[in-house]
Amino acid sequence: MKIIFTFLMTLFLISPALAQQELTEEERSMAIAELENTRDMLEESTAGLSPAQLNFKSSEEAWSIAECVEHLAISEKAFGEMIKGALNTPADPSKRAEIKMTDGELLAMIRDRSGKVKTSEPFEPSGKFGTYQETLGVLMGTRSMHIAFVDETREDLRNRYGQLPFGTIDGLQIVLFMSGHTERHVKQIMEIKESEGYPSE
Repeated sequence: MKIIFTFLMTLFLISPALAQQELTEEERSMAIAELENTRDMLEESTAGLSPAQLNFKSSEEAWSIAECVEHLAISEKAFGEMIKGALNTPADPSKRAEIKMTDGELLAMIRDRSGKVKTSEPFEPSGKFGTYQETLGVLMGTRSMHIAFVDETREDLRNRYGQLPFGTIDGLQIVLFMSGHTERHVKQIMEIKESEGYPSE
């Protein structure tokens, strides 16, 4: 009886640690580096552009650089809400079997622009944040909050989940997808800058 009691007490004491799995330092550093690197890529790709350059469209259907930035600002906020939603559910290690992509595979998929995807209406640019500079400020401010969150959180992100059209991803993968999504559109911005007719100034 004493042995059973000791076992149950031990299980009770260690179960919170099993249920709450913090990010490893490697995971935390990797995610922060991803967010910072893609933020810097975006800043570098848009620095010093004139209104004519920001608003140039290679065709009527194409987005301008300013519209790419607005789409990123909208998406960044949406990814933040997805993370909040994941944190409002209990950590559940049993659902990890639903995740079909490694971190590397997920990043490679979202960064790849060989397959173009039309965005859904809520994520289309409409000028909702005001001027270009105001929109960029929204994006950069939200990104700063996400970097701070990853740096400080002690939540179990690996055992909480989000749903995307291609399947289930874990909480940290939401962060990585958000970063890779930024890189995807930086590539689009570079394509716009190389388009025929793009203003030289």
